[in-house]
Amino acid sequence: LAGAHVVIVGRGLTIGRPLANLMTLKHGPDAAVTVVHTGVADIGRFTRTADVIVAAAGAPGMITADMVKQGAAVVAAGVSFVDGKVVSDVADEVAEVAGLVSPRIGGVGPMTRAMLLANIVSIAEHALDHGAGPGR
Repeated sequence: LAGAHVVIVGRGLTIGRPLANLMTLKHGPDAAVTVVHTGVADIGRFTRTADVIVAAAGAPGMITADMVKQGAAVVAAGVSFVDGKVVSDVADEVAEVAGLVSPRIGGVGPMTRAMLLANIVSIAEHALDHGAGPGR
């Protein structure tokens, strides 16, 4: 991602804000990171210049083909429920323009849970290695 323009749409505590923080760390990916929230008018003026778009707003179909630069990578992290169905932040037609689109439903969520569990195990192992734990 070095030198890439990454636009994160959504500033929530679950995805948007933590991802922006990780991407702007001193020893991070050296990308130019823009965080845009849903209250901003014409979000497309930011996303149209992005090499990578992370849609994490929880707004159904808000990222449309006209908002995506040809060949950009689009990560569909946000979902909503509409009429009892899970709906992605990324509209179907985005695949016609983007170079890469993550699975819109069931792609990022399972990976997030897997990484969360891996981190919990890592923290528990670290705590046990350093004398913490039950009965200590």
